[in-house]
Amino acid sequence: MDVTIRDGYVDAPLPEGTDPATEIARLKKEKNAVVLAHYYTRPEVQDIADFVGDSLALSQEAARTDADIIVFAGVHFMGETAKILCPEKKVLVPDLNAGCSLADSCPAEDYARFIAAHPGHTVVSYVNTSAAVKALTDIVCTSGNAVDIVRSLPPDEKILFGPDRNLGEYIRKVTGRENMVIWDGACHVHEEFSAERILQLKREHPNAKVLAHPECRKVVLLTADYVGSTAALLKFAREDAATEFIVATESGILHRMTQENPEKTFIPAPPVDSTCGCNDCAFMKLVTLRKICLTLKYERPEITVEESLRARAERSIRRMLELSR
Repeated sequence: MDVTIRDGYVDAPLPEGTDPATEIARLKKEKNAVVLAHYYTRPEVQDIADFVGDSLALSQEAARTDADIIVFAGVHFMGETAKILCPEKKVLVPDLNAGCSLADSCPAEDYARFIAAHPGHTVVSYVNTSAAVKALTDIVCTSGNAVDIVRSLPPDEKILFGPDRNLGEYIRKVTGRENMVIWDGACHVHEEFSAERILQLKREHPNAKVLAHPECRKVVLLTADYVGSTAALLKFAREDAATEFIVATESGILHRMTQENPEKTFIPAPPVDSTCGCNDCAFMKLVTLRKICLTLKYERPEITVEESLRARAERSIRRMLELSR
């Protein structure tokens, strides 16, 4: 279908009176399509998705879906990962501008030079990277399985980890693996949480427990009662007896936390410089119901990955999935 892609997304009107959520449901059925959404997307996007998860769960779901079309409601590297795992499927993203500051902090050319400067290291790269970086990688990991993947390697094996320095330092501390070389990259959302403001919230809510993602800075992790991936934080919130939590990760996760625990209170941890008291990923929030609807209708923008690059990247992702069963 002929349609204009302007500023990274479909620029076309919806018929007057169209309810995007209803139209998305109709188009999914008509086209055998599935919508996968990350926990950090807008609440209304999570509510219409067929599956909501963290990076590991979304990768696993993409690998096993029997849909003909995958609409990835998340950021660009997630759509790329789905295409790498499912080259025969059409993978769509609602907005090509939905990038990732962490992935951007690790250009493939620079990463290749970093790897070359450290020969003999097994390269473990976070899933928040481009296909080109994954093609340079031995094993991909997520925040949910990074510690287990590193622990699965022989104790004397030298490891090069990238791109998140905070996650890398956390892994090194938990595993005791001093033979790790870490790339100097970071996620702008998790890098900006304020330990001082979290401690102030703790004084205001003395019974609240602090939950933090391992991409946060060490000083923030020191304030936490529990550190874990998005899926692990959700599980802890469900199972722990506390009724108040201060949550140091992207604020989109609070939607699912509140849905699963309506009797509990979840307080977003504030960044250093904020008037709203929450910390959003501007890239994730670019994905809207309207854009998803238009993407399904016109089947654009579509993710493509050159085959030789895709095949090299797939090996590192499949290795992760094998180790995460």
